[in-house]
Amino acid sequence: MTLISTLFYYSNLFQSSKVPLYTRSIYKQISFDQKLIGLKGAKGVGKTTLLHQYLNNLEIDISEKVYISMDNPLIGAERLLTIAEEFQKRGIKVLVVDEIHYQRYFEKDLKTIYDFFDIQVVFSGSSAIALSNADLSRRALIYNIPILSFREFLELKLNIKLNVFNLEQMLESHTKYAFEVISKLKPLKYFDEYLNFGVYPFFLEGGEQDYIMKLTEAINKTIESDLLQLFNIDPKNISLLKKLLVVLCENPPGDMNITSLSREMGLNVKTLYNYINALERGKLIHLLYYNKKGNALFQKPDKILLENPNLFKVLCFSSNIGTIRESFFLSMLHNHTIRYSKKGDYFIDDKYTFEIGGKNKDFKQIKNIKNSYLVIDNIEIGDIKKIPIWLFGFLY
Repeated sequence: MTLISTLFYYSNLFQSSKVPLYTRSIYKQISFDQKLIGLKGAKGVGKTTLLHQYLNNLEIDISEKVYISMDNPLIGAERLLTIAEEFQKRGIKVLVVDEIHYQRYFEKDLKTIYDFFDIQVVFSGSSAIALSNADLSRRALIYNIPILSFREFLELKLNIKLNVFNLEQMLESHTKYAFEVISKLKPLKYFDEYLNFGVYPFFLEGGEQDYIMKLTEAINKTIESDLLQLFNIDPKNISLLKKLLVVLCENPPGDMNITSLSREMGLNVKTLYNYINALERGKLIHLLYYNKKGNALFQKPDKILLENPNLFKVLCFSSNIGTIRESFFLSMLHNHTIRYSKKGDYFIDDKYTFEIGGKNKDFKQIKNIKNSYLVIDNIEIGDIKKIPIWLFGFLY
């Protein structure tokens, strides 16, 4: 059996397997009529499911659409370009490529396929990949696939339909939107579960212990495979990357001393910054700045948080509820410009200031600041400029 015949066989198995019925909101935002489309995102957010749903929705014969994963050991060092050329000869119209970052020369190959082959390519890859080829960047339409929002978690768990609210709508009419949700369910009943075990779609596949094991596996694969490959990290330092994640999880988010941390990790400062940057690109941490200087790699972040609240369950021996709240808030605002704020916690879209806390938090820190709001945990309904934090989980 040739490689191409084997890839056809595995593709048919993939396409004939059961496709999840639930469609995430990001799916409807993807312009699938484009010739070259990329999906980037953290391990476990559901990129392969989106590819599967797209193939299933295509009204062309199964012999004209193919799914391959570049981490298939049978592919080995075979170039994507060579594989696409063979599929072109066999009349393939749509080529779906999963885990494309396993292909060393994928940018060059994608550009050649786009320019010379009559094939649509839809690919997925690690959130850490960067399209450095300017020509390819102009050709490809790239989408960042986020974690499940609180709204999506509720839709999956309860099999109901809930509306999305944009930030401006929420700030103007948050009590109205909160009542709309509360008329259908009790959000606080499910919010803690989401913060601990609801960020990734595989929460549906088992209990809490299964979830923790799968999340641990996703973290390990991100570090041991994606980051190792994309950032040329010495394999001997994999344990240091994992240790760094735990240290960042355990320490207060705004209390990081780079010099002390480099000594604790046994790394020089330059290498430490490289590793911190890699963890951010791998969607494992947030780096927050008061005033980011372009793409300066060695600028000290003003604050570091884990990328999403579920990561605390795996990476911290003990976690602070305030830090978890902030991680949730930031992950729900992934499509917005976020800056660290010296007054309040965060400055969003260069317009809105937010202070995050428990139900007893007052306005003292943001008093007299224009367009400032309190984001409060453990309340169902807000009041004027006091907004329940769970409602930010309906931004997408």
